[in-house]
Amino acid sequence: MLLPRNGRRRPAARSGTFRKTVIAASAAVLLFGPTAAVATADPAPAAELPADLIAAVQRDLKISADEYLNRADVAQQVAAFATNAQRQFPQVFGGAWLDDAGRAVVALSQGPGADEARQAAESAGFEVRNVAKSEAALRGEKSAFERWLEGQPAEIANLVRGVVIDTVNNSIAVRVDQAGLPMPSFVDPSRVIVMAPPIAGEQAQLQAGAIAEANPGGPLAAGDGYASVAGDTSLRCSLGFNGTDRNGNVVNISAGHCNPDIPSAGTGNAAGVYEMAGPDRLGAQLGSFQKSVLGNQDYSIIRVNDQVAARFENNTVRAGNAAPIAIDGVASPVVGAPVCKSGSRTGFSCGVVNAIDQTVQVGDRELTQSFSATICALPGDSGGPLVSGRMALGISSASSVADYPVCAIPNLIGALTGNVPQLFAQPVSVVLSDNPGLRVRTG
Repeated sequence: MLLPRNGRRRPAARSGTFRKTVIAASAAVLLFGPTAAVATADPAPAAELPADLIAAVQRDLKISADEYLNRADVAQQVAAFATNAQRQFPQVFGGAWLDDAGRAVVALSQGPGADEARQAAESAGFEVRNVAKSEAALRGEKSAFERWLEGQPAEIANLVRGVVIDTVNNSIAVRVDQAGLPMPSFVDPSRVIVMAPPIAGEQAQLQAGAIAEANPGGPLAAGDGYASVAGDTSLRCSLGFNGTDRNGNVVNISAGHCNPDIPSAGTGNAAGVYEMAGPDRLGAQLGSFQKSVLGNQDYSIIRVNDQVAARFENNTVRAGNAAPIAIDGVASPVVGAPVCKSGSRTGFSCGVVNAIDQTVQVGDRELTQSFSATICALPGDSGGPLVSGRMALGISSASSVADYPVCAIPNLIGALTGNVPQLFAQPVSVVLSDNPGLRVRTG
């Protein structure tokens, strides 16, 4: 789990490791690194992006800011096409993604409706790839693997992290803790992927003392840090997207596991959310947890106090106190799409979406409908925003590299070994669907 920085206002010990994360996706996993690309869309100019985000795009994705915006736009175009194709051509539709050159690809197998589906995809300007299996057939293989796994001894089953539908390679992919495990004959050995288990993040402590009175302050954006407090327990996380609830109240959408007392959410005893007055000191209270979900989903809705509501009435994401990016919509996760996260611990960093609509089991919790991206995040980044282009995409939830002190180390290891950091995220679209009337602030 990508833990918030967690502690009591007294000395706290460094936490141990969580049990392994099990990943079982029902959509796609993309196992390639980003390369330079030229896409066909024409979104707003990259000059409107903040310098810190442009630097992260160039450093992590190795593409220009214009290409980043183009890819993000193309991803949403193919996402809309895929939604319709899944309904209209279920027997032949094999998935859709962006390839490593930023081009939209639609996979089609043989069967009823194949010619019509091809014409629709090509008319939309997408590349069509012929594949042997539809997504429906791959789902059948995934189910067969899960049945096989149920019959395996614990010494094997416990080393299997999960199985995903890998539409890019038109196969299922199995993630394991170590190489050489026996597999059923229908699993391609090249699609058995060794992945290190995630580690719990470090704990931190906040100093005791009086909490500052509310003050006007400046705007608070997604990516800014906050502390949540329940009794002697305090967590440090990052604000997610600003928004309003169905009653027009000002809220912020962050992670569920950032609430140190989930059962109290929405009551008079709800855990408080505070501004940070320094690295280890609480500032003014900003609000409290109106709703927190941790189980199948991982999100919190923070009700902002009226006296500081004006500070949240913006649609921006930033890193530190640098210039922000303005959010102008909500996006759907697409394999291969560029994505950048902001967090109060590590700022902006970018990668590509490499799995969507997946289930991630961390300890005894099973998160569903999550997506993952090739991004490093560390404790304190929890609850922060993920964007694709200028659109809200997700909330940081869990990380495969939470035990490292800085991202440079796992990023270097990933470059040398191919075992790149993985950030698991809660889709914003799912949060909005679960809470009618909830809105993300946009331009």
